[in-house]
Amino acid sequence: MKATAQAHSNIALTKYWGKRDKKWMLPNNGSTSMTLDKFYTQTTVEFDEKYGTDEIILNGEKMAADSKEGKEIREHLDLIREMAGISTKTKVSSNNNFPTAAGLASSASGLAALSMAGAKAAGLNLDKKELSILSRRGSGSASRSIEGGFVQWLRGEDSEGKDSFAEQILKPEAWSEFRMIVNIVGTQQKKWKSRAGMAQTVATCPYYPMWKETAQNDSEQMTEFIKQKDFTKVGELAEFNALKMHATMITTQPMILYWQPTTVEIMHNIALWREEGLESYFTMDAGPQVKVMCLAKDESELIKRLHEIKGIQKIEVCKPGPAAKIIEEHLF
Repeated sequence: MKATAQAHSNIALTKYWGKRDKKWMLPNNGSTSMTLDKFYTQTTVEFDEKYGTDEIILNGEKMAADSKEGKEIREHLDLIREMAGISTKTKVSSNNNFPTAAGLASSASGLAALSMAGAKAAGLNLDKKELSILSRRGSGSASRSIEGGFVQWLRGEDSEGKDSFAEQILKPEAWSEFRMIVNIVGTQQKKWKSRAGMAQTVATCPYYPMWKETAQNDSEQMTEFIKQKDFTKVGELAEFNALKMHATMITTQPMILYWQPTTVEIMHNIALWREEGLESYFTMDAGPQVKVMCLAKDESELIKRLHEIKGIQKIEVCKPGPAAKIIEEHLF
């Protein structure tokens, strides 16, 4: 009863921000994303009677039993145990190859890898749809990390989320020239965790109803633009949708402001470079990192210009990445 999975992070092209049901982790709107080839989580799960309690290790450090993150992971393990009809305790070891809780979707890849490895170790034989639904119960965006390439998370209508899962729009190789340049401007854990920030926005932002009214249409439009491989329309809508989401955060009480000075500098430069004919667009999740979208032909010029911005600590170029998978190499 031991298995290891690898799942890649994803960056939303149209965002998920706000739940209609916290228990079932159901979104107010659908969303779309690109799975990244470079950033991933590997997780090993073992169910064994020798464990008297759940032991969770993240990036080599044992997670405190009473920590918020530890409780959330244990709740997800309980869900897997309930589905499998077992009560056995576990050992979980998980490693990210990128910064955790810094706005790079570590919860998405982490919960997708935990779900896949946990289900396998518990003896469950789940298909991709079922794994996406299980992952969603741990972290909404994790539903999208089960699939590779370009992905759509369906809002669904069922009260228990039976029709709210992610499915692939395009395989990675179908739009291999698409690039996501990840600009890391800070690796410290963010002040506002996504889940708490989301709840605060829904509760207090006066503009949230407009987000809720328009975000579903954004997702449906983006799905069509991706199918058409219309880079201009994908980029324009992704940038607009991200700014709409951050506008709701900034106007939350108290405000949620993830941007750092370098974040804003990159945004200004992307707009300027685009006016000069270098087509690129930006998007941001709940964090300060700016992801720049471009096509392969403009990659080298953009990287050259981005390297001139002093506040950028690291630049990673990502292509559309693979689906989550079971791997043979265990972490313990």
